[in-house]
Amino acid sequence: MTPVVVFSLFVMLPFSLSALSTDLHAASRKSASVKEVKALTEKEQTKLALSAAPPHIAKDAGVIVFGAEGKLTEVKKSENGFTCMPTVMNLPVPDPVCMDGAALEWMTDIMNHAPKPSNTIPGVAYMARGGSHFEKDKKVLMQQEAGAKVVKEPPHWMVMWPFDPTTTKLPTAPNPSGAYIMFDGTPYAHLML
Repeated sequence: MTPVVVFSLFVMLPFSLSALSTDLHAASRKSASVKEVKALTEKEQTKLALSAAPPHIAKDAGVIVFGAEGKLTEVKKSENGFTCMPTVMNLPVPDPVCMDGAALEWMTDIMNHAPKPSNTIPGVAYMARGGSHFEKDKKVLMQQEAGAKVVKEPPHWMVMWPFDPTTTKLPTAPNPSGAYIMFDGTPYAHLML
């Protein structure tokens, strides 16, 4: 295994994964679930990561897993521009994600607390096992705060691009239709489907 330094294999996106690795490592110190994922073998983490995407994407997707000291390490190069990782937030269980280059750039930005995403085209990310988010007073939050609860999300996919509920008329909270804008009112608003 070799540490991932630059994800140039994604449509030549020039950004480093080291900051994403640092944030995930910091998160791992806070969550028992991340420690459990890090304790998995490379093969187990790879299988978990690939479970995020539909089979036709997973078969050629790249994989990054937690290696030594919690740093993300590339164990399989992408042949289709998608990269999968075994977990994001772990609330309360692993929530693998598989994303194209633009979505990976979006995720790197949000995890590094950039003022806004830098992707210049919409990104697509899959979470076929579902995920979780923080919610308070029926509003989805970008981070945990006092009084917030963890809400489990069903399997979904996302479009990482600015969506405005005023112009799109899309809802801003999970609902029976399944589609909504997560993180509305922020530069990181994106479509959950």
